[in-house]
Amino acid sequence: MSTVSVPPVLTSARDDAIHLHRAFKGFGCDTTTVVNILAHRNATQRALIQQEYRTMYSEDLDKRLSSELSGDLKRAVLLWMHDPVRRDATVVWQALTGTIVNLRIATEVLCSRTPSQIQQLKPVYYAMFGAYLEHDIEHQASGDHKKLVLAYVVTPRHEGPEVDRMMVENDAISLFKAGRKRLETDEKTFIRIFSERSRAHLAAVNSAYHSMYGKPLTKAVKKETSGNFEFALLTILRCAENPGKYFAKALRKAMKGLGTDDTTLTRIIVTRAEIDMQDIKSEYIKKKGKPLNDAVHSETSGHYRAFLLSLLGPNH
Repeated sequence: MSTVSVPPVLTSARDDAIHLHRAFKGFGCDTTTVVNILAHRNATQRALIQQEYRTMYSEDLDKRLSSELSGDLKRAVLLWMHDPVRRDATVVWQALTGTIVNLRIATEVLCSRTPSQIQQLKPVYYAMFGAYLEHDIEHQASGDHKKLVLAYVVTPRHEGPEVDRMMVENDAISLFKAGRKRLETDEKTFIRIFSERSRAHLAAVNSAYHSMYGKPLTKAVKKETSGNFEFALLTILRCAENPGKYFAKALRKAMKGLGTDDTTLTRIIVTRAEIDMQDIKSEYIKKKGKPLNDAVHSETSGHYRAFLLSLLGPNH
């Protein structure tokens, strides 16, 4: 569930464009106005503002924002200006083709999305960047990690809640034989099951595995695999069970210890605000005993803090 709060009486996209243009004029940018407008508009409204701004001022709003803002706020706002599909495509493309390739980020996004979200992402990725997602994965990833992520983005999967109990049990047995029962892990079995089965099915397999062998499947994955392959398997499995819990944990890690991982903080809050941030906030408070908003408030500052807190919505 989204946490973006849109004003009950909304100004027109034209008025928003005028106010933004005024905020850019003169010495320095009126960043408060920029945050107050953009953080409280949904994807459709932001697209209309971009159209109006281009029509009225013959200028691209994103380019103007890029020149007026800086640092973490600039990165967050520019990512926010996309709709959810274009945003995911942008994050994955930057992770796969940037100066520093970050396979973890690409894996997190791709392996946490539903089959329909991935099917929407692929043509948008090609339209935006002139490259096939599968080709970029092929070029940058390697080994079992590459095989799994490629299989995951090309294989159609059922999205309903129905599961076949016999098939669930068979998969649990197959995974046990592929891992803990062998001297060498049978990665092909892990790749096949994790890339072909629905979320509901994988969650049921995890439960069956636990009851049959006395340990959760996540423990077997951690013991039998490593590196990016392990990370991809765990992302698929944890998001099959509870995506909100998965992202709440990732946010806790981003704000743990010395210094905040602002890249992760921005990516998760901006990409999930219009999807399931309400669930993430619930899972966060369940585990930490304090609201996510409070943690973000204490770990960030200035207009960047104001922007993220606006996306998170009221403190619950």
